[in-house]
Amino acid sequence: MTRFFTLFLLLTLGLASRAQFLEANVLSGEFGVSVGGGHYFGDINTDASFNRPKLAASLFFRKQFGKYIALRAQGTYALLGYSDTYSDNEVQKLRNLSFNTDIFELALMGDFNFFRYIPGERGYAFTPYVSLGAGVFTYDPYAYLADEKYFLRPLGTEGQGTSSYPDRVAYSTMAVCFPIGVGVKYALSAKHTLSFEILHRFTNTDYLDDVSTTYAGPDVFPPLANGDPSPAFLLQDRSYELTSSPIGIAGRQRGISSQKDQYLTVQLGLTINFMNYRCPTPKY
Repeated sequence: MTRFFTLFLLLTLGLASRAQFLEANVLSGEFGVSVGGGHYFGDINTDASFNRPKLAASLFFRKQFGKYIALRAQGTYALLGYSDTYSDNEVQKLRNLSFNTDIFELALMGDFNFFRYIPGERGYAFTPYVSLGAGVFTYDPYAYLADEKYFLRPLGTEGQGTSSYPDRVAYSTMAVCFPIGVGVKYALSAKHTLSFEILHRFTNTDYLDDVSTTYAGPDVFPPLANGDPSPAFLLQDRSYELTSSPIGIAGRQRGISSQKDQYLTVQLGLTINFMNYRCPTPKY
């Protein structure tokens, strides 16, 4: 009986000590970097295909509040782009538009861990999580014509800034995004965490790809002084590269203005963990 009570007492003390350790060691924050791919969804990718990812990278700091909630500040760079060439729709292929853009994003997000997460402690080193937040980003779509790079916004490819379309003003190169995503993270040690995350952004712009409303028509884009077609004329309707009867008639649908553009990132991250020691709460 004495041995039984001795064993019981040691087991109880061991469990109490581990409970105090879990209460005393607290993850206060994480600083990390993540790299992976980014992809765009919009008027030139109406099929929502994920077949042309481009580079994406992020720096972030995550501040932990309590056992499950964290607030994250993150800066992200992503290269986005797509082409009608990749579409399965023959009409869209004939439209023959394409673009690329650099995205520079700053976002503030809330993260919620599903499990209690204590790096360095066996049994508490893994958790899935969800993220939700808001941010701002800059973009400036461009395309190539005869291997020369042209930024599309100043060209007014849908008649922006012309007397023919006074209601169409040049779009801003800054917009708002609303990130929402899921991820998992695993503590390699008390000081380092490995994460995998998919983060999708809804935006308030339809001009990531410089495509939104209807064709302005060829008459809006006068030739250059030497009589050659202007870059704006050649880039607003590129169907002439595939057919002798270009489709860019004034008023004909060019994009879908009722649907805003979106983009996402898929990234693998590595963080440095900041742990705090707090005196356990006395229990009587």
